[in-house]
Amino acid sequence: MENNKTAAVFLQMAKWQIAATSAVALGAFILSGLHGAVSAILGGGSAVLGGLAGSILVLQNEKNKTAGAVLVGLLKAEAVKILVIGVLLLVSFKFYANNLVPLALIIGLGVAAILSGAAIFGIDKNSNI
Repeated sequence: MENNKTAAVFLQMAKWQIAATSAVALGAFILSGLHGAVSAILGGGSAVLGGLAGSILVLQNEKNKTAGAVLVGLLKAEAVKILVIGVLLLVSFKFYANNLVPLALIIGLGVAAILSGAAIFGIDKNSNI
């Protein structure tokens, strides 16, 4: 049962991140054209995929019930999330460097990263998922 609850929280968080990234991409498209939109998607997508990688690790470690094991699992998940985001951003810089719109990428990444924490707080406070 706990596994379903955790999966539902991460799914809702991903929905919020994807919606926010789409909004940023639309704004970047209006202001900077196609390359701005792609840059925003690369930034926001990095945060979404990093969160997905971290959530998979959390779901695998959900059997551990002691406080120490839970803390270690969360720290590992956060480290994996940061590593995935970093690698995806490096790949974006490497292969899309000539057309990258840095401000759009940073805003897309920032909005998605901020919403990852805000979504979990909001879901936990307002629902019984």
